Amino acid sequence: MSQSSERPADFDAYWAQVHDELAGLPVAAELTHLPLQSNEYSTVYAARFTSIGPYRLFAWFSVPVGDGPFPAVYQLPGYGSVVHVPAYELRQRYVVLALRHRGQRLSDQPYAAAYPGLLTDGIADPATYIYRGIVTDCLRGLDFLLSRPEVDPQRVVLTGNDLALITAGMRAQASALHCTPGLFYNAASLAPQTSAYPLEELNDYARAYPDRAGKMAKTLAYFDPIHLAPAVGCPTLLVTGNERDFLSPTRLAPLLEAIGGPVTAYETAHSSYRDGVQQAEWLSTHFGYSDTLLPAQWRA
Repeated sequence: MSQSSERPADFDAYWAQVHDELAGLPVAAELTHLPLQSNEYSTVYAARFTSIGPYRLFAWFSVPVGDGPFPAVYQLPGYGSVVHVPAYELRQRYVVLALRHRGQRLSDQPYAAAYPGLLTDGIADPATYIYRGIVTDCLRGLDFLLSRPEVDPQRVVLTGNDLALITAGMRAQASALHCTPGLFYNAASLAPQTSAYPLEELNDYARAYPDRAGKMAKTLAYFDPIHLAPAVGCPTLLVTGNERDFLSPTRLAPLLEAIGGPVTAYETAHSSYRDGVQQAEWLSTHFGYSDTLLPAQWRA
């Protein structure tokens, strides 16, 4: 088992400055109705709001037809250029916000992310690292979601990768967290043990700039979710690999143990169908519904 990264001495001050910058900017939300994506069960909007920079962001915002407020699912963005419209089944029952952080398509003006390359952009200094802005974008998305009258603020679930856990650790508003780590957990130590992307980007950077490898490791420590895990007090489901996978239950055990609230581990089935059913059932159970609204072929 690899040792976790050391918590930087100025960790709290670093993120406090981010919070202060964000607090000084209005959300300045704008909604545009999207008839093509809407249907008889939900109304979908293009949402735009402001993060630090200032930077205008895009997100899919879907509201069920009927009287709210509704429980909400905040889908934190994955590592890729495109974030799709939320799933049809989710949109029938929940308010869903699917953020596109800076650099992702429709949030790519004036900055367009490169894949591979985003994970190391500005990484030699925590002040210039692109993920400083991206984490702030995730926080601003939660600000937007909680400002909406359609949302029940006591029932907001966060789903996604490390960004979901980081957001939940910085903000106490989440009622539950469904997290699949894969970007920042102990990244400086674990990256040399794999050649798989996106962590291989860190290895590429270290080979190209060996004199900056130490600086990269120091920057990554600010983003290691284990340093925010104790502040996550909501019920959490942590998705792990199996013992043959790189992010096995054994490797992720320190993160699981660090989470402050009740936590359950789920081993991925490496099946979008089985893992999708698991998440749908978990959401339904958390929100107190007796069914998942999954189509018949998914319930077989």
